[in-house]
Amino acid sequence: YEFTWNEYCDWYLELSKPVLNNPNASAAAKRGTRRTLVRVLENLLRLAHPIMPFITEEIWQRAAPMAGVIEPPSPERPATIMTQPFPRHRRALVNEQAEQEMEWVKQFILGIRKIKGEMNIAPGKPVPVLLANTNAQDRAWAVAARPYLDFLARTESITVLPEGEEGPESALALVGEMKVLIPLAGLIDKDSELSRLQKEIDRQSGEVERINRKLSNPNFVDKAPEAVVAKERSKMQAAESALSKLEEQIARIRAL
Repeated sequence: YEFTWNEYCDWYLELSKPVLNNPNASAAAKRGTRRTLVRVLENLLRLAHPIMPFITEEIWQRAAPMAGVIEPPSPERPATIMTQPFPRHRRALVNEQAEQEMEWVKQFILGIRKIKGEMNIAPGKPVPVLLANTNAQDRAWAVAARPYLDFLARTESITVLPEGEEGPESALALVGEMKVLIPLAGLIDKDSELSRLQKEIDRQSGEVERINRKLSNPNFVDKAPEAVVAKERSKMQAAESALSKLEEQIARIRAL
């Protein structure tokens, strides 16, 4: 359910639209996107069939020929989802680099959407975006993912600030160590933005306190696997870093 609803429908289906609806996209890109859409759907139908037998059979009869997974049916061997093998995980097909890139894209889009929602900016309103504290990977992904960012985040422009430059007073979202900034001039209500930042500071402070309690507990540190303890320490560093950046931001907004 999680994969079907949140990854396939919510993200991949939406991310496919800039390709399928772009008159300048190559035929190969459109063909590959359609192929992925229909082949993933066909696999999802096989996964769901044991608990949703009738509707999955009905949809599969239409999707399977497009996915190219069924042989020509005959009276002796009619095509049915019931005789298809259950999908298996294939580790060789996992692309960790692609997953990291798409997670970056998703966090970028969600960050802008969150700012818009909390600042009462219309979701469809294009906004200029500034990127600060970027690394080479951030900059490369910002260029490669621009069609998706423009379509789903409604970015009007994306400008990478020079190293060390903070830019104008802006609403802030974090994507890892990178700052995604939407300039505030004429765009936001100061009190609303302060309230938003304070809520995020409270959330991050609670996270730091929770992890600190865990790491201060000898029973956890001594008995938990080393990898689990290391993961919690990494979470602590990330939360403390985010908290520091948010406190800097709230100070700048108060100075407006």
